[in-house]
Amino acid sequence: MNIQQVTICGAGVLGAQIAFQTAFHDFDVVLYDTNPKVLAAIPDRFEKLRTTYHQEVNATPQQIEATIARIALVDELAVATQNADLIIEAITENTRIKKAFYSQLGTVAPAKSIFCTNSSTLLPSWFAKETGRPERFLALHFANQIWKHNTAEIMGHATTDPLIFETIVSFAKAIGMIALPIYKEQPGYILNSLLVPFLKSSLALYCNEVADPMTIDKTWMKASGAPMGPFGICDIVGISTIYNINKMAAEKGDAHAQKVATLLQEHFIDQGKLGMPTGQGFYSYPNPAYEEEDFLS
Repeated sequence: MNIQQVTICGAGVLGAQIAFQTAFHDFDVVLYDTNPKVLAAIPDRFEKLRTTYHQEVNATPQQIEATIARIALVDELAVATQNADLIIEAITENTRIKKAFYSQLGTVAPAKSIFCTNSSTLLPSWFAKETGRPERFLALHFANQIWKHNTAEIMGHATTDPLIFETIVSFAKAIGMIALPIYKEQPGYILNSLLVPFLKSSLALYCNEVADPMTIDKTWMKASGAPMGPFGICDIVGISTIYNINKMAAEKGDAHAQKVATLLQEHFIDQGKLGMPTGQGFYSYPNPAYEEEDFLS
């Protein structure tokens, strides 16, 4: 299947990045969101990405202008998807909300459209029925800072058409990703199966007052040689995402997750400290402390 037009549903931090990266590689993109404040913030997001792609990707001004010109902003789902060959969902990490979204999407999107979820923790089989086209539905998970952490985890479910799976593997490569095919459904996929336990252990040390975030990060960075520690990673992933993952676990009776969710809400979410996107999280941005030469001294 030849993918030409791509619709991204959800214009948050990662949705905007996916749209920009896709358009940068010459695809026509529609970026959809129902929240007028989110759409109004897109020009500022793109201005920041303009600088980033110039400095880190060596993109020319002409390439960046062409990229932005290929992206249309739309607030009506039927309009946003009317010509879509591929629709990538990047909305909040909530099972109930995603199911309701796919029930609506399946009724308005053209039959040709492939549906992908960018979920980082939820399985595609949980939403396959709601799509109305389970054979054309799978997961395509990107990491934050997509231009630099250019991984794309591709995971189908029991009834995903193998040809559709391969189409998405090819698409991921076409937009500059390292395609990472996953052949069996796995909660957390590859990246988060490794990352979530690491962050959970780090948050436990913090919540139980064993050590503060900066000390925990210093320990990890010095001992492993990593460029940042777990709390620097939390800021990149987004504290809202970390909060939502723990909130869902808390709703299933996980006492530790409840403690983490409460701490994050009181000290970060309620204060608008959401990590790198807001300029404040466990660290201040730009120029977080862990990048300073004397951080490990």
